[in-house]
Amino acid sequence: MADPEALGFEHMGLDPRLLQAVADLGWSRPTLIQEKAIPLALEGKDLLARARTGSGKTAAYAIPVLQLLLHRKATGPAVEQAVRGLVLVPTKELARQARSMIQQLAAYCARDIRVANVSATEDSASERAVLMEKPDIVVGTPSRILNHLQQNSLVLRDSLELLVLDEADLLFSFGFEEELKSLLCHLPRIYQAFLMSATFNEDVQALKELVLHNPVTLKLQESQLPGPDQLRQFQVVCQTQEDKFLLLYALLKLSLIRGKSLLFVNTLERSYRLRLFLEQFSIPTCVLNGELPLCSRCHIISQFNQGFYDCVIATDAEVLGAPVKGKRRGRGSKGDRASDPEAGVARGIDFHHVSAVLNFDLPPTPEAYIHRAGRTARANNPGMVLTFVLPTEQSHLGMIEELLSGENGAPVLLPYQFRMEEIEGFRYRCRDAMRSVTKQAIREARLKEIKEELLHSERLRTYFEDNPRDLQLLRHDLPLHPAVVKPHLGHVPDYLVPPALRGLIHPHKKRKKLASKKVKALLQAVGGRTWVFSGPQMVTAAAFVLDSWPAGPCQGATPLTSLSLGRQTSGAPS
Repeated sequence: MADPEALGFEHMGLDPRLLQAVADLGWSRPTLIQEKAIPLALEGKDLLARARTGSGKTAAYAIPVLQLLLHRKATGPAVEQAVRGLVLVPTKELARQARSMIQQLAAYCARDIRVANVSATEDSASERAVLMEKPDIVVGTPSRILNHLQQNSLVLRDSLELLVLDEADLLFSFGFEEELKSLLCHLPRIYQAFLMSATFNEDVQALKELVLHNPVTLKLQESQLPGPDQLRQFQVVCQTQEDKFLLLYALLKLSLIRGKSLLFVNTLERSYRLRLFLEQFSIPTCVLNGELPLCSRCHIISQFNQGFYDCVIATDAEVLGAPVKGKRRGRGSKGDRASDPEAGVARGIDFHHVSAVLNFDLPPTPEAYIHRAGRTARANNPGMVLTFVLPTEQSHLGMIEELLSGENGAPVLLPYQFRMEEIEGFRYRCRDAMRSVTKQAIREARLKEIKEELLHSERLRTYFEDNPRDLQLLRHDLPLHPAVVKPHLGHVPDYLVPPALRGLIHPHKKRKKLASKKVKALLQAVGGRTWVFSGPQMVTAAAFVLDSWPAGPCQGATPLTSLSLGRQTSGAPS
């Protein structure tokens, strides 16, 4: 085999079909973890690999797993179809993402390699039907895999050859210790195993002793985050919580942060407080809520990736809080007890083209900071991390800086140069909005989302067909009003914009121009007579007019008369 220091994908002895899939993905050269791990894995060695988030760890194990299975089918004796590869991940979202990556790499050998994700739905019956077909690779969380093993719908004792534990440092802290120990009892004595992790801690050491046999340890000499030329990291000290809300409002409303951004907070209640606060200023955001079903969470991620939202508020407290040995995460605090214990976003979820990560709440651990920051500056794209810090949190911030600075001790979190006195004019607006976001408003916002999920649930459709009165009661329940939105707060008068930014920032210029175009199109479509629409009728009527204008006037419209503007408008439209 050639010197692995200079290996490209084409020099690794990979199946041509895999090379074609790699080319389609646009990967010209392997990343460092891929360059080191793939040749060792193809030699049949167990691996314990640490590499930072976004470094290509998924492909580092997916490519050798596919290559080994393809090689076995091409050269080995004919054997019965069976599950020979198992990939364990801590969350449902990661399971979906891992399966998607493996399928992309197996695009040209889909007839030979089949992949199944048993964490995608809550329907065990449909999963059993998939497992009956004996896919080559099964992806899932430890609890779902163990459930199928105990029901004998999945049998691995005589067939498993490859085991992967992705994000291994999360599996124990997420509460899967007992499941993993039970699961290992259903596996054969001999198999090849890969442990992939962003950090090495006591949990990874425990897993190493349980799973690996004489492993090769890859502790790559690279920083846990990209360098300062790719990832800029800042910290800003806010004297009070109010200052944090005020600064965030100014950054987003004045477009001082461009592109897509992820806002991290420490609790689910806090995420809804922040969303309702930003709604007061017509800043659209969405909350990635572990209480919602997997399909809804994936839909939110998909919408964010497609550009429907520029800002997502997320929490990693359910995943990266203090380890709870032997217990399932997500049953802790009162505010978050209903969250899905297998839902989390700080690690591994593939948000596309994130320009900035804003730590509105200081991460609970240095490792949590690394995984949050890993959502941006992925591959070769630039990114920024801004951390809001209270004076009482300075010592905790020092622990994070100590971990990031490494041996040279150079500061990594630079001070964010921002003069708070420049935005003092916005403070009264900020206080007004904060007063509107009460505990009752937060509670109703969460209830409103859950109610919408119930009304649109496919699984409840049959129940509502049999119990129409329940559906009627749910639909005609008292309307929920999460928070009173004051329209004037969505507009930023020019005199409030800091003098240094005047002439550079126009928060509403494009919106006004767009609105005027819509009105002009409406007037041209009417022809002969102009009609005035009030309130929400304007949007409905505009859409109605542009599609098909009837012979008579639109219902709910009033002719423009001399009483309103001093003259009758008829004939050619103005």
